[in-house]
Amino acid sequence: MPSSEARIPTEHASKYLQQLCKHFGHRIPASFDAEKGHLTFEMGTTALAAEPALLVLRNEAPEAAGLARLEEVVASHLVRFAFREELTIDWQPA
Repeated sequence: MPSSEARIPTEHASKYLQQLCKHFGHRIPASFDAEKGHLTFEMGTTALAAEPALLVLRNEAPEAAGLARLEEVVASHLVRFAFREELTIDWQPA
């Protein structure tokens, strides 16, 4: 199954994890606490983890096109929520 991971340096990892999960949770299945979260989209899933000064996002999808869409959707929302800082989101094959 195609997968990707982004390790994003930020002092606000838990805040962004919770914000993403609350936002998407209005439309899709989402579960989270302060340190981890999980989102289930039609095209695949995203697992989130907040570490000290690091937000880790891991996507999995049955198809490469779905994985690319997951990367786009999650990254665009994260950038919007983190407008006060410039995040570097570099997806790598996992």
